[in-house]
Amino acid sequence: MQVNLLRAKILRAEVTDAKLHYEGSMAVDEELMRLVGILPNEKILVGNITNGERFETYAIPAPAGSRTFSLNGATAHLGKIGDLLVIMTFAWLPEADALAHQPRIVVLAAGNTRLVKLTNPANCDLVGKFQS
Repeated sequence: MQVNLLRAKILRAEVTDAKLHYEGSMAVDEELMRLVGILPNEKILVGNITNGERFETYAIPAPAGSRTFSLNGATAHLGKIGDLLVIMTFAWLPEADALAHQPRIVVLAAGNTRLVKLTNPANCDLVGKFQS
């Protein structure tokens, strides 16, 4: 049996931009994507903590270090600059492996300026870049 589990999560990401006439997707700071292991063009589930909207799209890298979270295309209707988001990816795992699985989680401080909490990073070399 396979189970679908949380693989990566960015919590309390603050929307920095919205581009309605962009072809689609959501731009996420490339460093944060690498830190939690979200791949370019990977499907993401996004929950808007501020207004309760939920939507699926795919992640595209925003410039590394920019702290950007941009709602693009139709998703620009589902939030505004300053809204707080939770961004999640999931993976199918065999039930035996699922018991030991630990997701990679980042919790951000206001303004996406630093990490409040980090669990199981995919790339430890990036941790210091989000501590200042």
